[in-house]
Amino acid sequence: VIGVGGCVASQEGEALHKRAPFVDIVFGPQTLHRLPQMLTARLSANRALPALVDITFPEIEKFDHLPPPKSDGPTAFVSIMEGCSKYCTFCVVPYTRGDEVSRPLADVLVEVEQLARQGVREVTFLGQNVNAYRGALHGGGGGGEGGGDGDSADDSGDYADLAELIVLTAEIPGIGRIRYTTSHPLEVQQSLIDVYAQVPKLASHLHLPVQSGSDRILAAMKRGYTALEYKSKVRKLRAARPQLALSSDFIVGFPGESEADFVATMNLIQELNYDASFSFLYSPRPGTPASALPDDTAEDVKRLRLTLLQDRLRQQAQQFSRQRVGTVQNVLITGRSQRDPGQLRARCEDNRIVNFSHHDDGLIGSFAAVAITEALTNTLRGEFVAVAE
Repeated sequence: VIGVGGCVASQEGEALHKRAPFVDIVFGPQTLHRLPQMLTARLSANRALPALVDITFPEIEKFDHLPPPKSDGPTAFVSIMEGCSKYCTFCVVPYTRGDEVSRPLADVLVEVEQLARQGVREVTFLGQNVNAYRGALHGGGGGGEGGGDGDSADDSGDYADLAELIVLTAEIPGIGRIRYTTSHPLEVQQSLIDVYAQVPKLASHLHLPVQSGSDRILAAMKRGYTALEYKSKVRKLRAARPQLALSSDFIVGFPGESEADFVATMNLIQELNYDASFSFLYSPRPGTPASALPDDTAEDVKRLRLTLLQDRLRQQAQQFSRQRVGTVQNVLITGRSQRDPGQLRARCEDNRIVNFSHHDDGLIGSFAAVAITEALTNTLRGEFVAVAE
């Protein structure tokens, strides 16, 4: 039996069977939980019939079929919402995963509590647009849709936003650190900014994709903000948490990107001084509005721009790493080093990995103070100081 699942399957649907008649089952990200029933139905049916295709978006149903929470060490990922309602012109996610749908608040908190009882010390909340979370406060029905303009999904108070979820999660015994990814600048509201000043357990690290520093390109991307508005939110976040480490995403070579547009992006990178980032050459996604835009920029020009941008980001990241040398960092010890079993591996608040010599596996799962002694290309080295709790 041959099945095709995921975002591509959701986008292609019936066309997959037409192109590859031997495919038996086609399912999307939101119908993965229906796979056992689809498999049973296919095995009992005439295999000469067309493939079974289920690429629907059944809202909260997928969350109701999640497996029981199970820890695999002191860190865990917790899905709190799926989909995206922003419809950026370059992005296929809204078409393959549907609009924003959030899990009820109680369901998320119960999962975190169960993970904490299993020894999880750090949770990362996940979602395609995670800070658009609007979890229902009452009942078990469906999750609320995130506000496309960044406002609350419901003025009646029937929903909790990400800020409220973070505050409540910080009160769960055993949880010592909270992260979330991936965010949209439109959904960085004052309540979320305030949490950085109010909740020490929220990690001093934020991944906030900007994509471009050019207002003209941002408008063509339909991002919904200007470079100045993005910088204003970063300024407020850093005022609330001065030690905040900021990372981002950048798309180079978006259709119509001029030299002036690229320079604007480089200027923004220089001004905001990112801790780390991901950057890519633009590639068209079939069915998205941007895929139909004219693009007359030469490929070698785009690649040169990407190289220049990545060099700048790499320099900034290395500078941040060197600045850590001589400091004492609060880290969560997650296991043994992959390259040197004689060292323990830990993660700093800013998401950097630090390795240090220690023989006691009993420290795994603990927060500790580690003095940073050396900055390597991708990691830090340090010396154990003391358990931090």
